[in-house]
Amino acid sequence: MPSSVETLEFQAETRQLLRLVIHSIYSNKDIFLRELISNASDALDKLRLESLTGSLAGVDISDLHISLEVDRGARTLTVRDNGIGMTRDDLVELIGTIAKSGTAGLLEKIKESKDAATTESLIGQFGVGFYSAFMVADQVTVHTRRAGTDSGTQWESDGEGSYTIQAADDLPVGTSVTLHLKPADSEDGLADYLSESKIRQIVKRYSDFIRWPIRMATDRTDADGEATSDLDTLNSMKALWARPRSEVTEHEYNEFYQQISHDWLPPAETIHMRAEGTFEYEALLFIPSQAPFDLYSRESKSGVQLYVKRVFIMDDCEALMPNYLRFVKGVVDAHDLSLNVSRELLQHDRQIQGVRRRLVKKVLGALKDMQAKDAERYTKVWAQFGQALKEGLLEDTDNSEALLELVSAASTHDPEKTTTLREYVGRMKDGQDTIYYLTGETRAMVENSPHMEAFAAKGYEVLILTDPIDEVWVDQVPAFDGHPMQSIAKGQVDLDDTADDETETDADKVQREQDFAALLPWLTTTLSDHVKQVRLSSRLTTSAACIVGDAHDVTPTLEKMYRAMGQQMPTVKRILELNPTHPLITALRTAHHADAEAPALKETAELIYGSALLAEGGDLPDPARFTRLLTDHLTRTL
Repeated sequence: MPSSVETLEFQAETRQLLRLVIHSIYSNKDIFLRELISNASDALDKLRLESLTGSLAGVDISDLHISLEVDRGARTLTVRDNGIGMTRDDLVELIGTIAKSGTAGLLEKIKESKDAATTESLIGQFGVGFYSAFMVADQVTVHTRRAGTDSGTQWESDGEGSYTIQAADDLPVGTSVTLHLKPADSEDGLADYLSESKIRQIVKRYSDFIRWPIRMATDRTDADGEATSDLDTLNSMKALWARPRSEVTEHEYNEFYQQISHDWLPPAETIHMRAEGTFEYEALLFIPSQAPFDLYSRESKSGVQLYVKRVFIMDDCEALMPNYLRFVKGVVDAHDLSLNVSRELLQHDRQIQGVRRRLVKKVLGALKDMQAKDAERYTKVWAQFGQALKEGLLEDTDNSEALLELVSAASTHDPEKTTTLREYVGRMKDGQDTIYYLTGETRAMVENSPHMEAFAAKGYEVLILTDPIDEVWVDQVPAFDGHPMQSIAKGQVDLDDTADDETETDADKVQREQDFAALLPWLTTTLSDHVKQVRLSSRLTTSAACIVGDAHDVTPTLEKMYRAMGQQMPTVKRILELNPTHPLITALRTAHHADAEAPALKETAELIYGSALLAEGGDLPDPARFTRLLTDHLTRTL
């Protein structure tokens, strides 16, 4: 006798969810196939688990698989698995009622088993994702038979508010979901989901690493023109991150890296990790050998992909990696997230934030190990990504110490090689406590700066910082390992306190201050439009003058950067320092003492200021006037 057909209403919340799924939750309709394949994979996982630990022990699991079947005439696409299957009550509970995945109850059974630690990762859910089928189908039919039972069940609905359910005979163990597809509609985002190429594309993108084979019959024409049908496996099933590191070859790592990064070079470093506990995940990360062309572009995105139980969720998952590590490529496969988790939810998820912290420490630790064990390779990596890593000194205060250990900079110690801050500290002179640095546009400009003269003469090493980001982070990092960092172009510098030989007595200093007591206030007044103070310098040996800032002043280069970004900056007056032993300065002092009102003195003062400004790479406030004054003075000397 034919079985009776029951018509049941969806739970009210389920009807609301159906409307949301069809119209709101999924912006990309291709997702439906990902969801159905994921559900099929979960069913296979559960059957395998039950065959090993439950009432189904001994059941044949030798050919667990997922099949995709296309019927163009009927316009149907069927997703079939030979997994655990469902009973009639399962269907009503799992599909007719929202948020009844069955996972919680099964998870309790697993925790009671002796093999719980190794089997929790097998658990999936047959839940919300099923409803995505109604985005592309006018009608959905489910045939299923639970393993260990003799009878099957048919479930059918158009997704409008009710569904029918009835017994079905002669069904194999497992579940088939048949979608009666809507016509293709490009304006509504509906592709031709009967197309072999489209199906292959979706499987490759979202389900390539599912552990079970996904098979589809494809039509072929042989050499004789005869039509044949072959059964193809559409997915690779090679999730390297799920395998122990000892079982993966370097060639496999490189091949996978090139696949996800589209980089033809092998990575500089591979990081393979697995975390167990309250939140389980696997990660396979790569540090590239070469920076991508868009690393410093506003459009640059994170290179880490998010998977959930081998199902692809999203590219460029910003929640998993900070912006300064955007060059890191790889995948993170979480076990306990929903397949339809959004970027916004990830940003605020505490477990994801914990994963992010651990990934960052792992990447920074790998770079530190590379620095210690393979300095040459690390130098190349730093040359490619150093500027990005230094952004972390502004963004990531929790890891600032680790990042400072990684900083590699040019210095006056070696014209060819860079140095770390740790190496700099190890070479400090006796009595020196400060790390000295100077920022600038190029190494040549920094090395030839007047600010360098006394440091070179007395043998003090100075870090040469020429990246634009250097202008910013040095102000945010007051010290390294207890040693304050000081710009030699800012504040007072008195190297005599730590010099090996003191050639100037206190009496000499007092006499020098008396000699310039009249000139310095006069120069401060004369140049008041440009400087806030004129004082004697202890940092100059050959140049007549230099311009310095107060300890917390914005540097001229940083001013330029802000203005180039359209930010208005208040004019910052700086300090003009004079070399009291330079012939020009002593001659100016003598001339001022003889006639403080002489017109040529003011012009000379302007020339000294302009020359100091040019020496540090600054821009003259009035280049034409400076040129005229210089020409007039040169003419008078001939």
